[in-house]
Amino acid sequence: MNASDQIVTVDSPDSARLAYTRLRSEIGKVIVGQDEVVDQVLMAIFSRGHAVVVGVPGLAKTLLISTIARTLSLDFSRIQFTPDLMPSDITGTEVIQEDKASGQRQLKFVRGPVFANVILADEINRTPPKTQAALLEAMQEHQVTVGGTRHLLPEPFFVLATQNPIEQEGTYPLPEAQLDRFMFQIHISYPTESEEIEIVRRTSERTHGHISPVLDAIGIAKVQEVVRKTPVADHVIRYALRLVRTTRVKEPMDPGVQRPKLVQDYVAWGAGPRASEYLIQAAKAKAVLTGSTHVTPEHVRAVAKPVLRHRLLMNFNAEADQVTSDSVVEGLLGSVAVEGASAEEKRQMEKVMR
Repeated sequence: MNASDQIVTVDSPDSARLAYTRLRSEIGKVIVGQDEVVDQVLMAIFSRGHAVVVGVPGLAKTLLISTIARTLSLDFSRIQFTPDLMPSDITGTEVIQEDKASGQRQLKFVRGPVFANVILADEINRTPPKTQAALLEAMQEHQVTVGGTRHLLPEPFFVLATQNPIEQEGTYPLPEAQLDRFMFQIHISYPTESEEIEIVRRTSERTHGHISPVLDAIGIAKVQEVVRKTPVADHVIRYALRLVRTTRVKEPMDPGVQRPKLVQDYVAWGAGPRASEYLIQAAKAKAVLTGSTHVTPEHVRAVAKPVLRHRLLMNFNAEADQVTSDSVVEGLLGSVAVEGASAEEKRQMEKVMR
């Protein structure tokens, strides 16, 4: 069977769900465990977002994203961020080239490694802010500008940045404005004992599963369109907004909503409007991948941690008491209530489910 024969044609939520099931099966041939991490990376891609992965070395972050790129029939590019990396090393540069026929010299743009579908920005906090900022335009506008000329990036375009949480000496932490551009902050942890046994067995026996592509660029765009069109009721949107707005300690509370003590005591600055947008986008992707016809508050709760954890600026008390942003998000989910849908919203959702 040709690789093209195995590509899933996406034309409905059911076929998008089938593509997801096939993707998980193919990725599992190479990656052992890390189901939640794989899900979050796929949700980010299908929501047209980017992600930053935080984890210690040796947890197969590079292998994970390269494997996902292969299953999606996408070009993969790995950029190792170092202190001496320059912006032009990422975006590309203009060089003088001589036309052999006419003898005239002209500038020619030589593309950098950012011109790929999937970019692994490895240890992005190892390079100075000037070079980190080179990714900003690419992430937001899907283009780079060199010498006053715009160069469009290939579609789809997805950036996965990695950070090592252990060694912080000589690093340049991403500023809050740049972190906010990442849809998810994904935490990758050590494998379980049984998973690590399987990892050692595979590496010692040099067994590698054959990866077959499941989607192509057209299919990914179709899944993204399915995700975008997934219906979400107003009461679910209001719930997502209450979760975000409750974190803004500098702003007055909305009527009927009480700010949790964890937020009052440990948060210096809360999440901005981009958090509300990403909560709903990610919840839509979660709904599609789990076979739901519409978004529920449970889908919002499922994606709250990776969306909010890097958007909460913790204060000194949090550092002293060893309170993490994940703990604050858990407190939010336990205290912010879900208000019921109105009669009209219930009728609309009933129409969707028929």
